[in-house]
Amino acid sequence: MFSKTKSRKIPSFGWLNFLRSTQRMALTVAVILGMGMFIGSQVLNAEEKEPIKVGVLHSLSGTMAISEVSLHDVVLMAIDEINAGGGLLGGRMVVPVVEDPASDWPTFAEKAKKLILQDKVCSVFGCWTSASRKAVLPVFEKYNHLLWYPVQYEGNECSKNVIYSGATPNQQTCPAVSWLLKQGKKRFYLLGSDYVFPRTTNMIIKAQLKAEGGVLVGEEYTPLGHMEYSSVVNKKKAAKPDVIVNTVNGDSNVAFFKQLRDAGITAKDIPVMSVSIAEDELRGIGGELTEGHYAVWNYFQSMSTPENTVFVENFKARFGKDRVTDDPIEAQYINVKIWAKAVEAAQSTDVDAIREAARGLEMQAPEGLVRLDPENQHYWKIVQIGQILKNGQFKIVWKTPGPVRPMPWSRFTNPDKDCAQSKGGTVTIDPKTRGSDYEILKVASAAKHESAREADEPKSTSGGEDAVNKRLDSIEEKVQALENKLDSFLENMKKLFSTGNI
Repeated sequence: MFSKTKSRKIPSFGWLNFLRSTQRMALTVAVILGMGMFIGSQVLNAEEKEPIKVGVLHSLSGTMAISEVSLHDVVLMAIDEINAGGGLLGGRMVVPVVEDPASDWPTFAEKAKKLILQDKVCSVFGCWTSASRKAVLPVFEKYNHLLWYPVQYEGNECSKNVIYSGATPNQQTCPAVSWLLKQGKKRFYLLGSDYVFPRTTNMIIKAQLKAEGGVLVGEEYTPLGHMEYSSVVNKKKAAKPDVIVNTVNGDSNVAFFKQLRDAGITAKDIPVMSVSIAEDELRGIGGELTEGHYAVWNYFQSMSTPENTVFVENFKARFGKDRVTDDPIEAQYINVKIWAKAVEAAQSTDVDAIREAARGLEMQAPEGLVRLDPENQHYWKIVQIGQILKNGQFKIVWKTPGPVRPMPWSRFTNPDKDCAQSKGGTVTIDPKTRGSDYEILKVASAAKHESAREADEPKSTSGGEDAVNKRLDSIEEKVQALENKLDSFLENMKKLFSTGNI
């Protein structure tokens, strides 16, 4: 790019006589210094501005890698989209700092502390299991930092240091149980991994069954990474449930569904409603083992929205046509985009400023309109039940008419609690005032949300190459402009010297 620089001949105009004049010598120095300052300022403008660092804390190894690798991937994709659009705060690029906590809860806490104190990131996108979130929560609260958490969870939490983009119980498990009861499924068997999310979720389900007329016929928990389910399957057959609610996480699901099929149990015999497996996990489990079973989420890849079409195309273009999107992937994508909106709105990378600016933000996500609740820092999201197809995709069989208000505290177990950050976090309320569990977001005018859609929609891109090329083009344009200004400056100086005006 620098070959464009012209060969310049310095004019001859009696330098010795000129330099004998003290006044003219002083003027010469001033001109040279001024030109140096001008050139220096232009070079600084052409250089890279200070990057904005964010942490990425998802397991790339261990039992949870089957689910979390894709969350790591989509964070990087969203960051590249932001950078391709010019970055944030006047051209600052977003730089991810990646750590692998290896599906180990103490390592999650250790890596979180490193990202905050050593790497000095301004936000962290991470975690899957509630055990990992609980492990890092004291770190984020101690240092007043911000975790963007993308997975459905058991609720019963209200921290100002977490943005929750996954479903609360009233946005996933509770409507799924109600739907199953309406389908005539009265006898429930609960199977989960042995940690906080499955146990707390099943506590809520048991209270809901008691309130809505269901019957619990069995409940069992296995360690994360467990692979022997033959005895569990035999217990299920003996209990004769109408449905199994599955809160098993990680690669244990591969063993469970295989051994369920090996025992001759299909979806027609005993359907399974899962809350922690989606399209990405089904790539490892296999559609032939899960066909006909169900899952409840806020997003499915098969959704037909304009935003989802672009989202899926970009994801596959970057990571391969055999890759799939799913609910937690989309939820973390939403988090990155809302974070970017908040940084721009706050005009700052300060944690408190980002959190304050994020509250109440909306976007047209691949699943449709979502809104970050300004009080509890969870998203209003649509609820959907899908039936698994042989190809590993879902046929949507039920959904709410719009985004549902998030309620971190379930009415079945904690009807007198709510989350209100303006009042300090978890508060005690009169159960009569808590409102409906399925309050639907009132959508504003179509024109407003069409405008929001255009602003939110990412452009189709093959990844980071576009961002690099755009940045190089910008630098080359600035250098060329500097050369043009320098040519003009030298020409004017030549004229002034030749006419004796200086």
